[in-house]
Amino acid sequence: GTSNHIDVDPKGEYVATCSDDGRVNITGLFSCENNQNLSHGKFIKVVALDPEVKSGVRRFIVGDDKLTLYERNLLKKLKPCELCAVEGSVLAICWQGNLVAWASHLGVRVYDLSEKCSLGLMKWEVPAQARLENFRCHLRWSNTNTLLIGWVDTIRICVIRKRNTIEASSSNLPGFVVDPVSTFQTTFYVCGLAPLAASQLVVLGYRKDRSPNYKALRPVLCVIEYKMNTCEEVCTDSLTLRGFEEYTVNDYSLGCIMEENRYYIVAPKDIVVASLIETDDRVEWLIKHNKFEEALEICTHGCSLPMLSVARLYINHLLTLKQYEEAAKLCLRVPGNNKALWEEEVFKFVKCQQLRCVSAYLPTSDDCKLDPHVYEMVLYEFLKFDVHGFLNLIKEWPPKLYDGLAVINAIHDHFRKQNANELLEALALLYSYQSDYESALRMYLKLQNKDVFLLIRRFELYDVISKLIIPLIQLDRERAFKILLDKDKIKPEVVVHQLEQNQEYLYWFLDELDKIDSQGTFHPKLVALYAKYDRPKLLPFLRRSNDYGIQNALAICKREEFYPEMVYLLARMGSIVEALNIIMHKIKDIEMAIEFCKEHNDDDLWNILIDESIKQPEIVTKVLDGIVDYVNPVLVVSKIKLGQTIPNLHQSVVKMLWHYNIEEEVNTIAHQIQLTDYFDTQAEVVAMQRRGRHVSYDKVCPKCSRSVIIKDTVPPNGLTIFNCGHIYHNNCVIDNHCDVCLDWDSILDEDD
Repeated sequence: GTSNHIDVDPKGEYVATCSDDGRVNITGLFSCENNQNLSHGKFIKVVALDPEVKSGVRRFIVGDDKLTLYERNLLKKLKPCELCAVEGSVLAICWQGNLVAWASHLGVRVYDLSEKCSLGLMKWEVPAQARLENFRCHLRWSNTNTLLIGWVDTIRICVIRKRNTIEASSSNLPGFVVDPVSTFQTTFYVCGLAPLAASQLVVLGYRKDRSPNYKALRPVLCVIEYKMNTCEEVCTDSLTLRGFEEYTVNDYSLGCIMEENRYYIVAPKDIVVASLIETDDRVEWLIKHNKFEEALEICTHGCSLPMLSVARLYINHLLTLKQYEEAAKLCLRVPGNNKALWEEEVFKFVKCQQLRCVSAYLPTSDDCKLDPHVYEMVLYEFLKFDVHGFLNLIKEWPPKLYDGLAVINAIHDHFRKQNANELLEALALLYSYQSDYESALRMYLKLQNKDVFLLIRRFELYDVISKLIIPLIQLDRERAFKILLDKDKIKPEVVVHQLEQNQEYLYWFLDELDKIDSQGTFHPKLVALYAKYDRPKLLPFLRRSNDYGIQNALAICKREEFYPEMVYLLARMGSIVEALNIIMHKIKDIEMAIEFCKEHNDDDLWNILIDESIKQPEIVTKVLDGIVDYVNPVLVVSKIKLGQTIPNLHQSVVKMLWHYNIEEEVNTIAHQIQLTDYFDTQAEVVAMQRRGRHVSYDKVCPKCSRSVIIKDTVPPNGLTIFNCGHIYHNNCVIDNHCDVCLDWDSILDEDD
């Protein structure tokens, strides 16, 4: 009868066939020793040889209404072993090691020969308006534990794994479990499938659609990349086979030799061999289909086509799609350090005004520095379309890459007020790169950017700032003065000269300068500046300084009517009467007048003060209170006219008398204390002089050079002892003084 299934062992030495008449034949191609002929008397749809056979066929499996394993024993007799019953009949078998996958009318099972148990049933969805057994089930092991299933229009990838400890806790479950890792539908009926690469399959398909005359369409060979329950057709080829219009889905099958990546499309009249195309052909195909990333990936692993050529085509393609950023990134993979290639690729971006995209990838090192014109073009485009990006490039790029003066001119030609800050900062940086620090400082000052102070210190631009002193102070007075007050960096005369046009700034500067340098060079200016801007500091300054013109200072104070300052200056000039008149008539401060008179203690001043006070009765008592100890109060009282009303005169007179009374008592007590102290001191001196003095035998009279006393004898005329300690015989003393130290005072005069 007609063979339903053919299986060949891995070595290609034996062929197994089965047919509807129930016969199973195993035929050796090179030997008849292990040939087998079995008759079951029922339909046999599938047979499978042991895939691990070493010599001869020892085991094979037959599927009918049950799954039966036939194994040759030591006597070379076949022993059947029923593995398990089947729902309906066995439709397909695929054997790998100890695992046997087989399909029935309900679905697919995997049987574990080592544990002699089924690992479970994967039910298959019955197609609409058809029966499941009308479609051939395609099973294939891609490796020892991965099963590929293609049936009707569904593909399932399953992994057989060992159960974990939690799953294996139940002793009733097999040690392995079948995990479907991906299940997806195809647009065609599956006629066969085989593995290609990781996550990729080769699938032979039968189109579901029909031609206009209801004939079958050409079968397709697809490469499918699968993921979790989804798939993507990588490529699809239609096959032209003889008689394809008359064939059904079960007329096709797909075989493969996985080790060689060779695939066989089997049809009733043709066998087509399919293999992976050559690398160059594949790259060309990928380029033709705009799959440049894959083409580049292949080129990196070896290809006769230069990767550079592919990458340049890819850049052109991306520019056509207006994917400028991606094209710019790709430039890193193309020219390398080839200056000419870089410039050629960059000019492609010029045409579409997208140099901004490629700017981040341009080489800037000495190893591959492009023509300055290239960098300038990039800067011009940024200047035109993206001023912020332009400023960033000026900061990032080494200034030697481009002509700085040309860029400066371009900024001036395209200066826009709305971008003034960015453009001024860029100009400041460019001028710095050109060592034109004065212009750079002016730009920073226009920007009100305080980095100008860092620039001054970094490049020691102290000579340059002489014309920019006022703008610097306007920007930051504190930081400007830290520089301007350093005499080693810039002379105060230069600063003062520049600040003459701004008197307030001049006052600030000289005031700070006076705190650290009181030499007095600029004190004449400070008089006028304090008078104008900070009067409270004027009088203390006039008191502590001697380096200003008094006449000039007095003129300023007169003009401004600064009377306390005028009083001080007039007093210094000796015009104390005029000063007192100002106190009395301008300041009108009697206490100040009294203190002024006390300070100078001049009789004329006191008379003027008293005469003026008599004219103003309300201040007479204040004068009386103030002149105590300086002027006789009688002078004041005597000038008071009879009948003149003096407020609080009684209290003032009583206070004055009380003061004088206390003063008299104090003086009397002090005199008594002084006398007592005198007499006490006199008594101590007398007592000291009367006390005895020790005279030793070794003392010699300075006059006669003889011992003053002799042992066991008494001096005949007595001794004289002076305060200095020298001792004389009385008859040796002349004029009552010591000849040695000229001491006239003797502290002791002893007679016999």
